[in-house]
Amino acid sequence: MRLRKFRVRAYRCIHDSGEINVGDLAAFVGRNESGKTTILQALTLLNKEEEVSELDLCDEMSEELKDEIRLAEGEFELNTNETRMIKERFPNLPEIKKIRLYRSNKRPQVQYEFEDIQLSNQENRGVNSWENFTKRIIGFLDTIPNHLRIQIDTKFFEGGPPKNQESFDSGMAEFSNQFHVIAIQEPKVIEEWEKIYEDPESQFSNLLSGESEKTALENFLSSNLHPRFVYFSDYKKIYGNINLNEYLREERGDRGESIEYIEEFDKAETVRNLFYLAELDIKELDEVKETPSKCIKILNAASNRLTSKLNPAWKGDPIHVDLRYNPGNIMSVVISDVHKDGTVTNTGLLNRRAEGFKWTFSFIVNFAAETQRAELKEAILLLDEPARNLHPTQQMGISDLLKNLAGSNQVLYATHSPFMIFDYTPGNLLVVELDRKKHLSRIFYDYWNADDKTLTPILYGLSRGLVESIVDREIGTNSRPVIIVETMSDAMYLNSFDKFLQDPNISMNPLNIVAAYNKNSVLPLAIFYRNHGYRTFILLDNTDESKQISAQLISNEFSPIQTIFFEREAKKLESIEDYIVLEDYLHAVNQTYEIKLRHEGFSNLTPEDILEKSKKGILDSLRSIWEDHRDDDWGKFDNEEITRYICEKIALEETDFLSDKTKDQFRTLYRMIAERIRQYQNTATKQDLDKYQRAKA
Repeated sequence: MRLRKFRVRAYRCIHDSGEINVGDLAAFVGRNESGKTTILQALTLLNKEEEVSELDLCDEMSEELKDEIRLAEGEFELNTNETRMIKERFPNLPEIKKIRLYRSNKRPQVQYEFEDIQLSNQENRGVNSWENFTKRIIGFLDTIPNHLRIQIDTKFFEGGPPKNQESFDSGMAEFSNQFHVIAIQEPKVIEEWEKIYEDPESQFSNLLSGESEKTALENFLSSNLHPRFVYFSDYKKIYGNINLNEYLREERGDRGESIEYIEEFDKAETVRNLFYLAELDIKELDEVKETPSKCIKILNAASNRLTSKLNPAWKGDPIHVDLRYNPGNIMSVVISDVHKDGTVTNTGLLNRRAEGFKWTFSFIVNFAAETQRAELKEAILLLDEPARNLHPTQQMGISDLLKNLAGSNQVLYATHSPFMIFDYTPGNLLVVELDRKKHLSRIFYDYWNADDKTLTPILYGLSRGLVESIVDREIGTNSRPVIIVETMSDAMYLNSFDKFLQDPNISMNPLNIVAAYNKNSVLPLAIFYRNHGYRTFILLDNTDESKQISAQLISNEFSPIQTIFFEREAKKLESIEDYIVLEDYLHAVNQTYEIKLRHEGFSNLTPEDILEKSKKGILDSLRSIWEDHRDDDWGKFDNEEITRYICEKIALEETDFLSDKTKDQFRTLYRMIAERIRQYQNTATKQDLDKYQRAKA
């Protein structure tokens, strides 16, 4: 049974999530306090045994909660086998392929709905249920002679249905023996009883529970097909040494201050899970601890079982886990690295390992134990941040574990990591946002419409292809040259003015323009591209800091030809904006900020205002002017706003404000870039030819 749609209402910070479609392996992405955990925990309300706490009901909806509200509801799709099971037990009903479950604030049990199928809630003696079976027995007993009737104990038929086949068989056998003894002189009565006792419809496996068609179906689903939500959160770390005396006291319910020897321990559940995976009975160990040979045998077997269960989920070199018994009733967890050639190294207490290693080890212990204990199959697993604290490669290892589980289960999890997102299909990726004013969570099925900051990990994930293109040498050697620029504004200007000038001789088309995150990113990014086969060029502003980057590039075997500085007529330029005539750029500034700062006393800037500042470049002058108006709430000058304005006008062909001189100055930049590429290609070809000739000689 798989969850296909869900809705949460009046639960903690969620007023109404709306109806959300969800896939088999779905990630919830959102900023802290957005409501991701609340969604996962709300879904656990659909478990049979769950109870609704008044503290979890939304405070702001107290009026609405006076009426019945469905706090959590889900639409579930049944597989072919589940549909067949229902049809076999209820042959008169149409095929049931979808079921809706919900829990409200007014009723303690989970309720069922069955699409458009009408089910009777009236008592129906035709339903082959435990209730009707017991009525049949009592009705039969009322027909036998009274002197026999008063001797028969009918307690077995007066309670609820037996828990299993064994209880039913033993109860029926005991009652039948009693009946034969009491009615031994009445063969006709015994004959009638035998017909009931041997009737195939009276077998436990054929009995339903419920006196009406609807209750019988609901009870059958509850007993056999009700979905299970298993919530994992707060994965506690195991350290190195466990005080078994404290652990046994914890198991008995006598809580001490700590059950971790020397070091602080988070929760007893994690140690319990460790022993569960190892199939280690601590009470049995306690009985043989004074017999070294038996103690060692039990611990060796437990250690091997634990190792075999952990390694399938462990990425990297395999590990071996040893459980060792020490004086003072202390259990030590010792980890060793096992290499491909069979050598074993780095043996030592778990607490000697890095925090990330301890967290990963503890997470896998908890996760493997909980899933195995529940014998998870067709369950819905809810995981809250399953890969926090892990390196991206280990996160991808956890993602493999989730993918494997998703084969036989449905997995819904919350994450902040781009490395834990591996399906961008709507329904398999959901975004959760918090409305700060109303403190309400909203869930976006069409996640691309969410807030940009919320989308940050998704955008990083979507851009993984760019990273792979850097490290794929085959792509690099067969690709166009790359020119790395310092800012996104540089990239936007180069692309926009390329279309504006429409000069094929100096076009940027033969180039891939890559915007670095900032100036400090230029050097490593250039080296990454160069090392992976790309012909790489770098475009920098003409500052002292850029000169240092150029020197570092040369020391890393870049040719001086590959670094291009902004300059015009032998004059150094501070930014690409300095290629735009001052009056042209100020037009864009005045148009942008006239609207933006209309209420803050903004007045159109003139070339004289800029020249008065005596700065090296136009951007420094504008920043200085904005600083002068800090008390007027002008904020900070944002040159990217102006970049967007100019590039948008070029795209719309509304470029009357751009003079021919601006065009000519950008042409000089493009000619310089084109000339450097030609120079480098000629030099590189000659070097390659020299290498070939030396190799041939």
